Amino acid sequence: MGKMLFTIKGMTCASCVNRVEKVIAKVDGVEAVNVNLASNQAQVDANDQVTAEQVLTAIEKLGYEAKRIDDEEQQRKLLFSVKGMTCASCVNRVEKMISKVSGVTKVNVNLAAHQAQVEGEKGVLEADAIIQAIEKIGYEAALLDERNEMDERDDNEEETKKLFKDFTVAAILTTIVLIGSIPHMMHGWGTWVPDFLASPIFLLVLTSYIQLVPGWRFYKNSYKVLKNKSADMNVLVAMGTTAAWLYSGAMTLFPAQLTEMGFPYQLYYDVTTVITTLILLGRYFEAKAKGKTSTAIKKLMSLQAKTARVVRNGNELEIPVEEVKIGDHVLVRPGERIPVDGVVLKGKSAVDESMLTGESIPVEKTAGDHVIGATINKSGSFTFQATKVGRETALAQIIRMVNEAQGSKAPIQRVVDLISAYFVPTVVIIALLSFTVWYFVGPDPSLIFALTTFIAVLIIACPCALGLATPTAIMVGTEKGAENGILIKDATSLERAHKINTIILDKTGTITEGKPKLTDLITVGHLSEQELLTIAASVETASEHPLGEAIVEAAKQQGIKIDEPDSFEAIVGHGLIASLNSQEVLIGNIKLMQKFNIELESYEQTAITLADQGKTPMYVAVNGQFAGIIAVADTLKKGSQPAITALKGMGIEVIMLTGDHERTARAIAKEAGIDHYIAEVLPEHKAAEVKKLQDQGKVVAMVGDGINDAPALAQADVGIAIGTGTDVAMETANITLMRGDILGVVTALRLSKETMKMIWQNLGWAFGYNIVLIPVAAGLLYPFFGILLNPMLAGAAMAFSSVSVVLNTLRLRKFKSSTV
Repeated sequence: MGKMLFTIKGMTCASCVNRVEKVIAKVDGVEAVNVNLASNQAQVDANDQVTAEQVLTAIEKLGYEAKRIDDEEQQRKLLFSVKGMTCASCVNRVEKMISKVSGVTKVNVNLAAHQAQVEGEKGVLEADAIIQAIEKIGYEAALLDERNEMDERDDNEEETKKLFKDFTVAAILTTIVLIGSIPHMMHGWGTWVPDFLASPIFLLVLTSYIQLVPGWRFYKNSYKVLKNKSADMNVLVAMGTTAAWLYSGAMTLFPAQLTEMGFPYQLYYDVTTVITTLILLGRYFEAKAKGKTSTAIKKLMSLQAKTARVVRNGNELEIPVEEVKIGDHVLVRPGERIPVDGVVLKGKSAVDESMLTGESIPVEKTAGDHVIGATINKSGSFTFQATKVGRETALAQIIRMVNEAQGSKAPIQRVVDLISAYFVPTVVIIALLSFTVWYFVGPDPSLIFALTTFIAVLIIACPCALGLATPTAIMVGTEKGAENGILIKDATSLERAHKINTIILDKTGTITEGKPKLTDLITVGHLSEQELLTIAASVETASEHPLGEAIVEAAKQQGIKIDEPDSFEAIVGHGLIASLNSQEVLIGNIKLMQKFNIELESYEQTAITLADQGKTPMYVAVNGQFAGIIAVADTLKKGSQPAITALKGMGIEVIMLTGDHERTARAIAKEAGIDHYIAEVLPEHKAAEVKKLQDQGKVVAMVGDGINDAPALAQADVGIAIGTGTDVAMETANITLMRGDILGVVTALRLSKETMKMIWQNLGWAFGYNIVLIPVAAGLLYPFFGILLNPMLAGAAMAFSSVSVVLNTLRLRKFKSSTV
């Protein structure tokens, strides 16, 4: 069964969605349909007999325009910075506006990163149209790329500094207002306060300054959203503080007239200023803490070398790294950063790749080895040929992938956004109801009591914490992954990984090294081990088989002189026959020996024993006489056994998948500590094996590194690619491990569990805070316990709620990767 994605134009409501889903579901072979009104997108799961044309015809019969867009070439991805968002309501509003732009198929807005990630049809989706749509509802927007993303982060730092300045000014003036308000709050207590400080006119002037200068941001943002017939937390804060400010101002300027009309004399200057100052403090702490959530990416972006030393036309030139071209020969000296990706041509060194893999031990590099841009050359000098530059380097791709992951939305966040969309209007209604009820039934003076509850409800109820609960955790989680050599494609993958209960591990290159090595040399007596290896290696120089390469490599390591065979013939499924220094040499399996009537004596059982150990035995005969057995094996990676033990300890079923013979598979599985394995699986059947387990209700992760693993990686609930493998596997996978061992799988699953745990804690706090404190602010406890929430305490609690969510998330930065 395959997945197809379509854009649909013309849908306007839920009934359109229902109609389109029904007509697609009627197409024979369609298994499932999911139509999204917000993104104007339909996802169709169908068997191989269903074509895109059939689905398009069904949709167009209803009168809608449709186009298949799941081909990567038809998709365009854009990243925008969005300034001015303060809560989940802002996120919801921006997403709705962007989704209306022509060509948009998917949009994710991240409050924590202040970014919008937009996908759409190439040739239709325009960046200017997105920016105009965002600015139309009162926010600032700009297209982001690698060049200006660092500038954007600098702008965020500037905003943090401005918040601190505004808070500092507000705090100083608020302290003066509080001192001046003492005689008005507690009669007889403020005799020591100078008269000019206690003057209502002086208090009005200071409060007005706080309200209109440091607090102007609340009015400015409120105007933008109200102009577009919406509301957010800025509206709540502005309404609450303005009500207290205007009442106090009117009572200061016209006290006699208002008291004669029945309004009680009460000044709220302390309430107004304290609330504004506390919320500014909360915003500052929030911005400061959010800045800490993206330290890993800032660090990665700063790692890029600024210049490169290249050789062109025989001349050594030092040029900006942006000017390096594919094919350039680049010189690197000890202590320098490698400027771009490439392959070593000459020289030898050790390279610190910890910024990519999390592995602190330097990696030896010689001719033919790959080097990665931004890693550090620790010892020798070498020359390499540039193979990837600019946006194609591993570092650029990692930054892009992490940014996209941070901009994506976890499924749980979509539920939160839906709730947040109705949150602010609901709070305003509750505030008005509490005011009305207490005005008529509250204690004297009822107006003051009602106004107190009205202000407290507006201030206490803020969707900031709801909006930050998930994206901050996703930001820290994806960046901790990047720090530890784990690249997570999107938030959905990070969330889904914690549900995994079954893991399928490909054998070759995943559990094992993928490079066979010589393990045994068994002679029959008339040849020494060195002589047997010399003959076998000399013959195998003409072979391209990996087993032959392992024999030749072993001979080279022992310094054995290797000759070239006089003749060579590979016999498919049997082995090879060659002539070497006038000797006829046979190397192969038992079928080859039987074909040439070679007597193996009792060594057949020795070969079976070697095979039971997971090795591949090859018989050698010279001039018609059996000469010995050479065994080669693909050895386990260093981290395989501890990783599998750890996975089993997490309650996860581990299954090995391999195309090897059952006997070899059994031996490798036993050595690795795997209880279940599936042997003799053809590459094209790997995805089907994943599907079988999914049909049993299991949540399956597939771990592999080869091109033939790509379909299985795509089929799995979470596909995990070993980064030392192929680009195809990495592109298909949900998670990529930059290191070559499966300990990274353990780390990835632990990171997913920790991130989800953090999200649930954050959401529990955010929802619990509002569920408990809104009724208290509305005065629900007053009839029973005489408890009424002071608006100033409401302001402090609201500020603390957002800060606490972000600070709680920052605990995730202490996460450590799994080690042997």
